[in-house]
Amino acid sequence: MALHRVNTDDYREQLAQKAERLREAYSRYTDLDPEVFPSPPIHYRLRAEFKVWHEQGRAHYAMYRQGEYKKPFIIDEFTVGSELINQLMPQVLAAVNESETLKKRLFSAEFLTTLSGDALITLIYHKKLDEQWEAEARALQEKLGFPILGRSRKQKVVLDRDYVTEQLEIGARTYQYKQVEGSFTQPNGEICRAMIGWAKDVCREASGDLLELYCGNGNFTIPLAEHFRRVLATEISKVSVNSAQENIRANGVDNLEIVRLSSEEFTQAIDKVRPFRRLKGIDLDSYDFSTVLVDPPRAGLDPDTCAMVARFPRILYISCNPETQLENLAELCKTHRIERFALFDQFPYTDHTESGLLLVRK
Repeated sequence: MALHRVNTDDYREQLAQKAERLREAYSRYTDLDPEVFPSPPIHYRLRAEFKVWHEQGRAHYAMYRQGEYKKPFIIDEFTVGSELINQLMPQVLAAVNESETLKKRLFSAEFLTTLSGDALITLIYHKKLDEQWEAEARALQEKLGFPILGRSRKQKVVLDRDYVTEQLEIGARTYQYKQVEGSFTQPNGEICRAMIGWAKDVCREASGDLLELYCGNGNFTIPLAEHFRRVLATEISKVSVNSAQENIRANGVDNLEIVRLSSEEFTQAIDKVRPFRRLKGIDLDSYDFSTVLVDPPRAGLDPDTCAMVARFPRILYISCNPETQLENLAELCKTHRIERFALFDQFPYTDHTESGLLLVRK
């Protein structure tokens, strides 16, 4: 399969094989078959990064196979990318090749798009960006109708804005999110909607309060807040915390607090190992946590966080790495049973699998 093209005829069979592998891997902990959420077969990635290859005086988009970084594959389309990415790619490249200022020492081009039709283009250079670059980038921005961002070493030039605005329709509601360039967002928009919808269904009959670790920009937090009395969410990235605060206001949520703490720090705080100034004004003892939501990085939950999470009646565990989730289940399933089990096909045509679990105390 080409790096930028896919054979959609094989998708359903590949997804069935993923589901069977996941079911087998988790069979020691549950006899449930996973609820399977398929991706659109094409145009599913909302963000993409391309190296820029310079040859015979012209710039080209290029991709590389892992470990073969001296052998570029020149591309002019990216069928797994959103339709908007594919629409913008030739327009940006044509403008770059028409301008020596925009082309010179251009190293990479990044596209961030949304299901609701917004976009941001980031051009990354091995040179200092000057007023001439800014003038020509502004002209391109006006022509495209979407913002351009320039980056080079220790330099970030924001011409208009450094974020996109996403609107996700989930059930009867539409949620609005500010997504800042360089911060984490779910790359597959339809799978993101499926994950949030599944989590809301899991929590539909919930009561009490929700704790969320690794909340990012509030992707899950905001839609789930309506199912709980109060919500406390933590995130270590300052950019994501600031975005989450804006998203809370944009969606009119009034029962949610975000604090900038790592999962390890929150574990220390709730166990009263040491106080944190970032928790000033928040009384942890006033919460009646019935559910904890975790969506950790690929490394999974560290041992102390895993032990803390096991104290909650209900654990909603979204994972981008089933291998580390299985490692955590060796501990969590000593006290909890799996009640819901899902597969989210974030990256079709790859071996990558993402999973969701609801664990309930035995």
